Amino acid sequence: MKDFPSLKKKPKKFKKAKPSNSNVQPAETVLLQNTPKKKFFLPKISIPKLTLPRLSVSFPSQNRKIRMYFQRYESDLQLVMLPLILLFILITLNVINNRLFQNISSQELPYSRFDAQLNPYPFVQEINAPTITAKAAIIVDRNSQVTLFSKNSQLHFSMASTTKIMTALTGLDYYNLDDVLTIKSSGVEGSGLGFVPGEQYTFHNLLYAMLLPSANDAAQAIADNYPGGAQAFVARMNQKAATLHLTNTHYADPAGLDDDGDYTTVVDLSRLASYAISNPTFVDVTSTKNKTITNTSYTRQFPLSNLNKLLGSDGVTGIKTGTTEGAGEVLVTSTIKNGHTYILVVMQSSDRFSDTAALLKFIDTSVQYVLPTPGYLY
Repeated sequence: MKDFPSLKKKPKKFKKAKPSNSNVQPAETVLLQNTPKKKFFLPKISIPKLTLPRLSVSFPSQNRKIRMYFQRYESDLQLVMLPLILLFILITLNVINNRLFQNISSQELPYSRFDAQLNPYPFVQEINAPTITAKAAIIVDRNSQVTLFSKNSQLHFSMASTTKIMTALTGLDYYNLDDVLTIKSSGVEGSGLGFVPGEQYTFHNLLYAMLLPSANDAAQAIADNYPGGAQAFVARMNQKAATLHLTNTHYADPAGLDDDGDYTTVVDLSRLASYAISNPTFVDVTSTKNKTITNTSYTRQFPLSNLNKLLGSDGVTGIKTGTTEGAGEVLVTSTIKNGHTYILVVMQSSDRFSDTAALLKFIDTSVQYVLPTPGYLY
C-alpha cells in the first residue's frame, strides 16, 4: 500500500532575527544603561547569644581524666545545676517566711473566745403602749440606740427652746468657759433675764442662763459674739446638724423662736441628746437645779432655777424644756435606770411632764434585757 504524504501541514519555522550591526539601540535599553544603580544595604543586627555560664574548673595536670570528664559532660551538669539552684532559693525563702510568721505570732495578744464582753440587749416585753397627749414621742436606749417606743417618729415639729441644746454644743465647740462675752442685742423676744447691751458675762454663766431658765437673751448673746455674728452662728449650727446626720433638722435662730424655720423629728432630737450627754460640761449644767450667776463686774446677779420639774426624780438627769405657741410643749429627758441610760422625747404635748412620766413608767414595766449566751467559735 502506497503511503500518502501526511495531510497535516507542518508549521513554518521562523528564523530568529539576528541583531543588526547597526549602532542604534532600543530606547528601553538606553534608559536602563544610563540609570545609576542603587545599592541597598541591610543594617546589621547583632543578636546576643544566650548561653549558660560555663563551668570553669581548674585541676592539676595529673587529674586530666577528671578535667576531661567535666569538659565532656559540661552541658549536662549545667542542666542539673539550674534546678538545684532554684530549689535552694525556694528553701531559703520558706525558712525566712516561717521565722517571720513565728515572730508575728509571738507578738499577738493571747486570744480567748470568751474574752469578748457581751452587753445586754433591750427589748419590750409588753405591747401595751403608754397613753400620752404628745403627737410625737420616742424612747431610745442610749448605749445600743435601740428604739423601745415611738409615735410619729418621722413627722416634723418645731422644737422650740430645745434648739438651745444645739446652741450650747456649737458654743462649746468655739468658746472657752471663761471667755468674756458682751451683750449686743436688747429686747429679745420671749423669756429672758433682761440683759443690757454692753454688759459682759462669761460663756459659762451664759450657758447656765440659757439652759436652766431658758433665757433667750443668753442664747442671742452667745450667737452675737461668734465671728460673723448670729447669722454665721446659726449656719454653724446647721453644719453641725449635718455632721451628726440629723437629716430632718433645721435651725433658723439660736433661741428656737422661729416655729416655721426651726424643725426636727423625735428621732433626730433623741440622737442630738445622746450626743450632747457625752459632753461633761453640758451634763454638769443641765443637771443643775439652781444656780446664781453675775456679770463680770459683779454689779448684777441672777438666781436661776431649772424648768425641768422631773430633774432628780425617777433617775432623771436632764435635759431641756421648750415651749412656743406653734410647738406646744416639748421635753427632752435623760434618765438612768438600773445602770441603763435612756433618752425620752415628747413633742407637741399638752402636758410634757405627765407624758414623760408615763414613758418612764413604761420603761419600768415593759423593758427587759437579754444577755446573749456565748457560743463556740469555729
